[in-house]
Amino acid sequence: MRIRSLSLTAAAAALCLSLPSVANAQQDFSDMSWDEIVAQAQEEGEVVWYVWYFQPAYREFVQPFTEATGIEVIIPEGTHDGNFEKMLAESGRDAGDIDVIALGGSRHALFDQSEYYHGPLSEILPGGDQLTYELEGVDTNGYGVAFWGNQTGLAYNPRLVDFEDLPQTLPELEAWMEENPQWFGFNYENGGSGPSFVQSMVRNIMPEIDTTDGEVSEERLASLAPVWDWFLDRSDQFVITASNADSLTRVNDGEFAVVAAWEDHLASLQAQGEVGDHIAFYIPEWGHNGGGNLNGIPLNAQHPAAALVFLDWLTSAETQTALNQRFGVAPMHPDADDSAALVPNEMRAYSRVWTAQPFGDEIRNQFIENVALEM
Repeated sequence: MRIRSLSLTAAAAALCLSLPSVANAQQDFSDMSWDEIVAQAQEEGEVVWYVWYFQPAYREFVQPFTEATGIEVIIPEGTHDGNFEKMLAESGRDAGDIDVIALGGSRHALFDQSEYYHGPLSEILPGGDQLTYELEGVDTNGYGVAFWGNQTGLAYNPRLVDFEDLPQTLPELEAWMEENPQWFGFNYENGGSGPSFVQSMVRNIMPEIDTTDGEVSEERLASLAPVWDWFLDRSDQFVITASNADSLTRVNDGEFAVVAAWEDHLASLQAQGEVGDHIAFYIPEWGHNGGGNLNGIPLNAQHPAAALVFLDWLTSAETQTALNQRFGVAPMHPDADDSAALVPNEMRAYSRVWTAQPFGDEIRNQFIENVALEM
């Protein structure tokens, strides 16, 4: 969804290598009871949460937490890359500005959480053994806790195409695109739903390519040629859109019948009345990427106890149910109600893990060079 950029800027990469990873002053919660942590949290009185999407909606969503605990939640503006770079840049300071930072699952492959985060949270949070600490093929070993599950797939306009006629396999997609030229759209920038579609085509057209291997080499890049030929041979049958939001706006208006999309993005726009409730979503049998986002507490957080209490609330079954109802996310607590999701649980069997980095980012770059710029 709009919410995730898997690229790491050169500046952030350099920071990962050069900055000290441990703040001079950090608190050890291992010997504290949960009641003691809560008492300290109320004394701290606030928690600063850096999350890169839906900031206005989140400021409203967290009000029940403040009302219940008296702890104010401050949510600054920021981007995925910008927030991550800020955390790295501040890691050598005694006190940073970030109490809780949300990052996409794959981003955690780029740094050692045990050197930057308090934890393991799995050993501190009440019921921590029920929570999820591994997403998109990256295990944070209990230091990053999942709070948001998301899924890419295809949004469609039932006024133009019935569910029974939607393509489920690669041959069906090829036939459907030929019969319905220009009725399918996807993006390659400003959101990850289109890149997820491209990765799914790599898996299906070239199944011999191991997408769990993130190595980038000239040989591996050359092996992608049949995928780019597949797209170029059908360049008059699909439309490249400007963004995730652009795709959904245009399928809503009837310009497209099917577009690449994020489940939670669609649900959120429908809740806001920006996309009609008639637009539906499905995960085709050929598979689309799914994943989610996790929160961590930097070692130099100024309000670490409040951060723990906030994460306990955010990952609870009740709050995860509310997130599902408000945003359509896949809940990250086993006892949460996911009935507001846009797809049935059995369809999630077609969810796939994102291509390992940095090969995943390079697939997008190669698509731009070999397809988008050639059209």
